[in-house]
Amino acid sequence: MVKNPAKQPERDAQPGKMTRRDFVAFSVTAGVAVTASCTAQGIEVVEEDVEITTPDGTADAAYIHPRTGAYAGVLIWTDAFGLRPSFRDMGRRLAAEGYSVLVPNPFYRVERAPVFDDLASFDFQNQEDRARLGPLMGSVTAPGAAERDAAPYVAFLDAQPQVDASKKIGTQGYCMGGPLIVRTAAALPDRIGAAASFHGGGLVTANPNSPHLLAPSIQARMYFGIASNDDAQQPEAKDVLRETFADAGVEAEIEVYSGAQHGWCVTDMPAQAGAPIYNEADAERAWGKLIELYAVALS
Repeated sequence: MVKNPAKQPERDAQPGKMTRRDFVAFSVTAGVAVTASCTAQGIEVVEEDVEITTPDGTADAAYIHPRTGAYAGVLIWTDAFGLRPSFRDMGRRLAAEGYSVLVPNPFYRVERAPVFDDLASFDFQNQEDRARLGPLMGSVTAPGAAERDAAPYVAFLDAQPQVDASKKIGTQGYCMGGPLIVRTAAALPDRIGAAASFHGGGLVTANPNSPHLLAPSIQARMYFGIASNDDAQQPEAKDVLRETFADAGVEAEIEVYSGAQHGWCVTDMPAQAGAPIYNEADAERAWGKLIELYAVALS
């Protein structure tokens, strides 16, 4: 097990950690650690910038964990704007609840994080702004990309002294991260114990590689929080998810958040048509569902 990432940049995966998958050895380079005292649970949290070698390159990431003890690990898949302060805040909040959290830059194949310097100025109605998202999202949503990333990310978590590898790992995703949690849970069924999607896009499609079709390969407990405008555009998706996971014998809760817009959980989500997207009340409700899920499935 890696005791000090800064002194042991390379380490082979431990036997039995990644069943059904072979992957390249990973490396970790520790960056500047930031320590903050989190008063909610009285847990002191440490944040480190790390690098993880994947089959496709080197992913920059934030690793955030309680200073002492070993806890269940969690992998966070960000939305289409990538690793940035709002997701680091989310990682710190989760670590203060008693989890060791990895938040990778999903776009490391294209550029290092943060990929947007001024997210507040992003305009969904501007064609040039929207055009930036395509290559970024395509780099991680391409067939097999998330699966190639998930294995070394989970291996990294399993190797850390702050992670109790006897416990299952959780994963949560937002917007484009929604399908990625499904793909992660299906790729690593022996390690992923809980997976939660919030305002996930493209969970149910007519394509033969639609994420929902992976349900038979999943052993994790699932949660899907659906935005009201996503439900309005694809009202059948919630029923397809419910039926597909039930048929596969996978416990899954599916909820539509009435009035919440796509992106409602993320504090810095750019406004659309001058209206804010982040919804604190519904975001807190979603957070409560996440903590309940992890408390049951990762204990």
